[in-house]
Amino acid sequence: MKYFFLAISLALLSFFFYKGLEKDPSIIPSNLIKKEIPDFKLNETKLFPFFEKSDLLESKDLKMVNFFASWCPPCKIEHPNLIKLSEKFPIYGIAKKDSDNKIYNWLKKSGNPFKAIGLDNDGSASINWGVYGLPETFLISGDGKILYKHVGPITKKDLSKIFKILARE
Repeated sequence: MKYFFLAISLALLSFFFYKGLEKDPSIIPSNLIKKEIPDFKLNETKLFPFFEKSDLLESKDLKMVNFFASWCPPCKIEHPNLIKLSEKFPIYGIAKKDSDNKIYNWLKKSGNPFKAIGLDNDGSASINWGVYGLPETFLISGDGKILYKHVGPITKKDLSKIFKILARE
């Protein structure tokens, strides 16, 4: 009888571990999904078009908000995929603790996928959006609601996931 309970316990434990392996680690639950984008305040850049929350709500089209920095290695990895995505819809960039000149030099060399950029020098916009690392990307609906949050660099595999979400909208 003792071995029966041990076998059942091991079977249940194995089942839950197996189910956990099926989950995509890049999909992080967010309290903001299906809610309107949060309030945020950014500093203006001198070298790029600037945006505010009202700009994101003005357009009734899908858009993305990408938190990035020129000093962030994973941001550089995802950059070619952001260029591809920017051909489908506008991407707004929020540069965390970065400078105009460093952003300009990086984007001049790598290409600029952003329609507009704001600076989050004090990190308050990142906090309001629930961002805890870079890069993080949000897909925003035409009515200003967050449809999807992606943590980490967007890879080619992630592009197909994003395009499926776009097809549903």
